[in-house]
Amino acid sequence: MTSIDESIHDSDQAAALDALRRRVSGVLVTREEAEWDLARMPWLVNIPQDPLAVLTVRDVDDIVAAVGWAGEHGVQVTAQPTGHGANDALEGALILRTGALGGIEVDTERATAWVGAGVRAGELCTALDGTGLTYLCGSNSDPTVVGMTITGGISWLGRAYGIGSDSILAAELVDAGGVLRQVSATEDPELFWALRGGGGDFGIITRLQLALHPAPHLYGGQMMWPAEHMHDVLTAFRDVTRTAPEELSLWFHLWNFPPIPEVPEPLRGRSFTGVVLTFLGSPEDAEAHLAPLRAVAGLAIDTVGIVGPGQLADLAAEPTEPMPAMQCSRLMDGLDDATIAALTEVAGPGSGSPLLIVQIRHLGGAFARPVPDGGAHGPVAEEYSLFALGVPAVPELVQVILATFARVEGAVGDATSGRTLLNFLEVGEDPSRWWDEPTRDRLAAAKRTYDPHGTIRSNRPVLV
Repeated sequence: MTSIDESIHDSDQAAALDALRRRVSGVLVTREEAEWDLARMPWLVNIPQDPLAVLTVRDVDDIVAAVGWAGEHGVQVTAQPTGHGANDALEGALILRTGALGGIEVDTERATAWVGAGVRAGELCTALDGTGLTYLCGSNSDPTVVGMTITGGISWLGRAYGIGSDSILAAELVDAGGVLRQVSATEDPELFWALRGGGGDFGIITRLQLALHPAPHLYGGQMMWPAEHMHDVLTAFRDVTRTAPEELSLWFHLWNFPPIPEVPEPLRGRSFTGVVLTFLGSPEDAEAHLAPLRAVAGLAIDTVGIVGPGQLADLAAEPTEPMPAMQCSRLMDGLDDATIAALTEVAGPGSGSPLLIVQIRHLGGAFARPVPDGGAHGPVAEEYSLFALGVPAVPELVQVILATFARVEGAVGDATSGRTLLNFLEVGEDPSRWWDEPTRDRLAAAKRTYDPHGTIRSNRPVLV
């Protein structure tokens, strides 16, 4: 698509942007204004975004007006409510900050919730405290519910309840023609299929209706050992996951905490290994499964206990403030002794690894089961997902982090499937690492049907 900054002169570009400013009630920021660098900055602050302009919308009417304007002027438009969907290929695009679209409507009798596009994961989790219900939240309270769910949604409770995108019941969106519409299994089922796992490439979503799931009893928290116990903890983690019921979710971690004031004193400047877990059931039943981990000597920190839905998105204690970051992720079919030894050697104590986090999530259970009439995401056959994150606090660290990623990938190479979960792709990484060819073809056909001029641009674009 040709943007107006390529097709007409600067004076005409300014006039077009002024026309947009008159159509909306939100705040439009362009590159000539002092707020420009802050307005265009994503959550991953090291990702350069150079859009045409940034519009902080006030309401749905602003989105209708902005998408209509974009179609008239040949401009791509993308939604970034909190900036987590960083993209370094947005030249000439209009970014919509949709964080003002709040609103949570919970129907406990039907076990459903309508959630606005700006609602963050932690907000919905907190709203469900005391209801006996939960939604399929991930590991961080800061991303929006809509953003993480439409591209999959790998939840703490997914082993019991499946992929988050398959819990979408309906969506309200502004389509590529600037029309506000509702989509469901009965209202345009093909577009509904594409939205559930195909991401935000088919319209600007204003709110979602989600199925909620029973969670009358929740047990969870962190168990942490000094990093020198990594091999033993990772082995025990593997042993527990081999027999874990679907109610139990375990994520292994290696943490290298930086020596900065923001990190609490017991952790600051130190390295730990451990697991974060959730269990849908009683403490007694959970602990019966955790015995191999409890048997590992040297447990230093133990926060495991009864929790509520409002605590789920913060159990992993992930950063919620904007930061520079680089990541690498691969799906794994298994976790044998050789892989454990190799990963400990390249990332564990004495390795010199600069990575902030190395994480292995146990999948399986409902993640792997096909859903009748499910969305575009599809099931996850692999047993584990590996994720590594580095913080390039100074430019010199970029190459060091990349080299460590390569060593980590080499260590687990024999166990990987060659795929990466859609929500875990690095910025600019080919989505074909997740979508198979038939799914890509069907998504491309949907894109041609619902957005033939390519007006909508997501952070996981469907190539047509």
